Amino acid sequence: MKRIYQRAGYYFSGLLILTLGISLTVLGGLGTSPFDALLVGLYRTVGLTIGSWEIVVGISMIIFNAVAEKRRPEMLAIVTSLITGAGIDFWVFTLEGIVTPESVWLQSIVFFLGMVISALGISINLQADFAPIPFDRMMLVIHNLTGWNVTISRAAISVVLVLFALYFNGAVGMGTIIIMLFSGVFIQYFMGWIQRFDRTLLSEDQRKIQY
Repeated sequence: MKRIYQRAGYYFSGLLILTLGISLTVLGGLGTSPFDALLVGLYRTVGLTIGSWEIVVGISMIIFNAVAEKRRPEMLAIVTSLITGAGIDFWVFTLEGIVTPESVWLQSIVFFLGMVISALGISINLQADFAPIPFDRMMLVIHNLTGWNVTISRAAISVVLVLFALYFNGAVGMGTIIIMLFSGVFIQYFMGWIQRFDRTLLSEDQRKIQY
């Protein structure tokens, strides 16, 4: 039972940290991830909030994944989209009056912090192994449908998202390229750190059971 609580802790804290990182990349103004760039574009062009579009686009991906795999939509993935959307709006509304970088150097610092914090949030969320993020599930769906490897599948989805983001005047910039090239490195690093931390927790729990 305690293990379930630990995984839930990873899940919620991971999403909280991830949405903070996403918000910082948005406020940095140098570009966001392809997925977030589309959300910003829809916000600029159509209205609503960035978090609202996270929910709409996320659920659309979940439906696509379900249809492609001929199964029911993953309800926990819908919950993930709802929490992520709410988290993005919370952080943007909280920080937009505080984080106002007026020079390229400050923009770069805010962007870099956002990218690193996002990678940390993703790594913690992955450790929970609760519900897949819709984008990551779509990557696997495309992989299964086409036979492409995961890297190519992810890159193909990213290119499509960037094209849509450009059409909707999204937050595409140098930061988008940097995230596509380097975010995986940070995620891999943090995953190793989180896994070691999790093994320490499990070892402590086992020792308590023995005594």
